[in-house]
Amino acid sequence: MEWNFKSGVPIYSQIIDELTMRIASRAYAPGEKLPSVRDLAMDAGVNPNTMQRALAELERRGLVYTERTSGRFVTKDETILQGLNGALAGRYIEELVDRLEKIGMERSEIAAAIADWLARNN
Repeated sequence: MEWNFKSGVPIYSQIIDELTMRIASRAYAPGEKLPSVRDLAMDAGVNPNTMQRALAELERRGLVYTERTSGRFVTKDETILQGLNGALAGRYIEELVDRLEKIGMERSEIAAAIADWLARNN
């Protein structure tokens, strides 16, 4: 999977976002063993310490867990995964509405535009 980092945003934060998205989209399935810190760091082209920091944050959030001698795994907890999807949906909707309001659209227009888009792209 490709990593695309943006300037001006801390890399470890972007790694957290990317891995969160991969977990939410089930690119990494519940219970799946993640690649090692070194392998992930090499794949992303970052320092292993940066990757370790991002993974520690994902573990703090409950999205991954460590088995002492086996490595890191994606959570199997469906409640956490459903909450993750809801949180991401809320964040993306908020960003979309904010952008559309900035170009002068009213919320009723935004709702109509979304309904129209969904009807056309079914």
